[in-house]
Amino acid sequence: MAVKQISVLLGNVPGSFARMTHILHTEDINTIAVSAASIEEDSRVRLVVNDPDRAAALLESFNFNVEVTPVLAAEIPLHAGHINAILKPLAKGDINILYLYTTINRIGKETIVIIGVDKLEEAREILAENWINLIGDEIYSIP
Repeated sequence: MAVKQISVLLGNVPGSFARMTHILHTEDINTIAVSAASIEEDSRVRLVVNDPDRAAALLESFNFNVEVTPVLAAEIPLHAGHINAILKPLAKGDINILYLYTTINRIGKETIVIIGVDKLEEAREILAENWINLIGDEIYSIP
């Protein structure tokens, strides 16, 4: 039940991020979740969009450096210490969290986190065993 994430390596210069999102949005590709971080002269942008395959092909046609990877999408329970419901079982299962970021919108009341891990299938099983609701293809229809 993984979802597709697009990672794009951008030059760390003003306007490069805006150019990329403009290209996507002119083709009706909506950003569902986004994370951006500078890495020396470059920036790494991670996106979950409504049509990842088309988005990757479109960005590649504009000579962007694109990688599509599987990630998990999970709802965070609505209670105190909520993020630990995800973090603790993964730590106990010796799963390394590479990065974590949230969606822009939600399906219901719960926040949805995008999680990049070193052992995807093991992480999926651990979260399911701990009653964490994993989101699949329905993520692509979040407005």
